[in-house]
Amino acid sequence: MREVHVNQITKVIRDLFIDANYNLGADVLAAFDRGIAHDESPVAKEVLKELKENARIAREEHSPLCQDTGLAVVFIDLGQDVHIVGGDFKEAVNEEYGRATRTAI
Repeated sequence: MREVHVNQITKVIRDLFIDANYNLGADVLAAFDRGIAHDESPVAKEVLKELKENARIAREEHSPLCQDTGLAVVFIDLGQDVHIVGGDFKEAVNEEYGRATRTAI
């Protein structure tokens, strides 16, 4: 059995939450570009350009991509031989999400 301290995991989770606030994946940005190049609707093209610009600003200025009050969904796979020590894992993830949200804003 492998023991992992809850703090090791929550630091990674915090970093991922913060990164998700500032950076869209290359696949999403590429989809915006495809839409701008191929969509027939001028309105759709303009919306995609605005989304792309918002992504640029978020990345460069460390301003959250979206300022709504959405809900984070976390999927975590733990091996069957992993034992979390040092605290309640679910509680630690929720607390770290709150810290990351305050840091990202």
